[in-house]
Amino acid sequence: MSVNKVIINTDGAARGNPGPAAIGAIIKDDTGKVLARISRHIGSTTNNQAEYHAVIAALEKAVSLGVKNVVLKSDSELLVNQINGRYKIKNAALRPLYQEVVKLAGSLEKLTVSYIPRAQNAGADALANQALDKLR
Repeated sequence: MSVNKVIINTDGAARGNPGPAAIGAIIKDDTGKVLARISRHIGSTTNNQAEYHAVIAALEKAVSLGVKNVVLKSDSELLVNQINGRYKIKNAALRPLYQEVVKLAGSLEKLTVSYIPRAQNAGADALANQALDKLR
């Protein structure tokens, strides 16, 4: 299956900071059809690290689907501004995660990353929390 353009919503969650963490992502084609959902526990990490892990997992899936154009939406202002080069990456633990995003972006023709309010990211948030709830 090859899809030219997808819209991805991602979210990472950690209960405690650091603490048990999980990721959620929804990948849709440009008609709104869901191509993939990601919901999994990723161990103990910080919320910001979880946000990056969600983006990495979603981009890996998009690349495996043969996608060339990704519109990525996240409710993490830090992540969006770091990926877009507006913020420096001061936290050393985020640097390798950022570098992995850049590497995956190199497999695409275009990556657009934008901030959305949390209320508009309910699907990805629910998937991340669903994975965390399974730990209880």
